[in-house]
Amino acid sequence: MTQSALSLCSLDLTDPATFIENDVHEFWRAVRAERPVYWHEPTARNPGFWVVSRYADIQSLFHDAALSSTRGNVLDVVLRGDDSAGGSMLAVTDGPRHRQLRTLLFSAFTPRVLGEVVEKVRHRTAELISTMTGKDTFDFAAEVAEQIPMNTICDLLSIPHGDRADLLRWNKMALSSGHADSTELDAIGARNEIVLYFMELAQERRERPGDDVISMLATARLDDRPLTVEEIAVNCYSLIIGGDETSRVSAICAVLALIENPGQWHALRTGEVSLESAAEEIIRWSTPGIHLARTAVQDLELHGHTVRAGDIVTLWNISANNDETVFDQPRRFTLSRSPNKHLSFGHGPHYCLGAHLGRAELRALLHALVSDVGRMELRGTPRPIYSNFLTGYDSLPVHFEGR
Repeated sequence: MTQSALSLCSLDLTDPATFIENDVHEFWRAVRAERPVYWHEPTARNPGFWVVSRYADIQSLFHDAALSSTRGNVLDVVLRGDDSAGGSMLAVTDGPRHRQLRTLLFSAFTPRVLGEVVEKVRHRTAELISTMTGKDTFDFAAEVAEQIPMNTICDLLSIPHGDRADLLRWNKMALSSGHADSTELDAIGARNEIVLYFMELAQERRERPGDDVISMLATARLDDRPLTVEEIAVNCYSLIIGGDETSRVSAICAVLALIENPGQWHALRTGEVSLESAAEEIIRWSTPGIHLARTAVQDLELHGHTVRAGDIVTLWNISANNDETVFDQPRRFTLSRSPNKHLSFGHGPHYCLGAHLGRAELRALLHALVSDVGRMELRGTPRPIYSNFLTGYDSLPVHFEGR
């Protein structure tokens, strides 16, 4: 291994600052080439874990029964011990219980059921872009990107409008921060606030059910028993986190990438590339959720290494989505890229339930931009997210000039 690769492989992947202060794509390029699987040494605060970086390995391991999600699927959680929602929340449940929960929740996320929701997304997005176009300078993250996915998932759950600002604030703290001085306790506190909020709402919907996802969960029976309010709450927490973070960050990254790549913006505006193709490239390019964590439940071999039962294994989507053996010139933003089988929504049994809705939200944004905006201009420095799970920005000052 080269000295530069040795240096890169010494980066602390548990520290959010690592992803702000270093060229992470150069890091992953070196790792894929020279250490596709390696043991991340323990730090003063955290145990060690395995790092997997190549597309083929990660795609395969998403299906491997030797790896379990039940201890947690995010580094910050699994390094501290078992996820308290393991076996109750869909994302951290495996086996028959996972299949039961997934079947139950999937009924609320089919394209047919989501038809009315997607139509609301189109109208809301078009209105927001129309309102902002022509303003001198505005923060796209706050004024547009934060408004679309959170309101969409809240519509699905029938969250009162007066509660949505608090949920957004807690959501932005749960897995990331816009500030380097935020603490682990801030994140834990935000997660607890979300769960407590949904426990209260679950009890209300159980007593007075309506036509929404929380009411569906509150009145459902699995194994001939109702879900507890705790089980309902943690699954609503998962829907809010997943439904907001990925779409919000993708939208912010989309506008920045289009500003920085005017040729691609021109191709989109003139119809040289489809909205569907453009959305897929943006999702690959941005890869908002940069890793998933698993725990080995039995020994397995990876590139000559023996992973022992009980070891933590991390699968880095940000590396897989830039693997040169799968994507030609991966750091070239190419809206017409095809094929584009990225892993941003995962793969296998835990493939993201909200993938259809996330794609629809991004297509709605691109359609609104093409319809109303002639030129986009960056009017300041984007503020990066501090996280070892999410990558992107939480502030993007811009100017949109009308067509």
